[in-house]
Amino acid sequence: MYTTLLFLHSLVRWLVLASLLYAIGRAYRGYTGQLAFSSTDNLVRHWTATLTHIQLTIGFTLYFISPVIEAFRQQGIQTGGQATFFGVIHIGLMLLAVVLISIGSSITKRQPADRAKFRTMLIWFSVGLLIIFLAIPWPFSPLANRPYFRLF
Repeated sequence: MYTTLLFLHSLVRWLVLASLLYAIGRAYRGYTGQLAFSSTDNLVRHWTATLTHIQLTIGFTLYFISPVIEAFRQQGIQTGGQATFFGVIHIGLMLLAVVLISIGSSITKRQPADRAKFRTMLIWFSVGLLIIFLAIPWPFSPLANRPYFRLF
């Protein structure tokens, strides 16, 4: 089960990143071009937030069954390295990013004007994406590194 969840978490990560980049691109185009906020824009907003929630659910499940986190729980923050990264930094920043994206999605939905919808989505999703980029264990990260894609 653990390896299957790792695979899914790795796969959905790319879907979340692609969805966020697409949503931010649509929001930028709509905001600068003063376009109408279409039903497609609304679907992109909705599905981007939904994908981040799915990823968070998989991540929380992994958090509670991961051997790395189990070591972190037993030894605490003094373990340093990857255990501290995944035990504190990764989960904290990812949770913050999902909360920001969710808030941005909700505020966007309630904005009365199209331009305000695009601006709100652009700002909140961009901040969320930036935080996600900081919290991903990239292969080149000095804190904790993982491959770009995990297989079974």
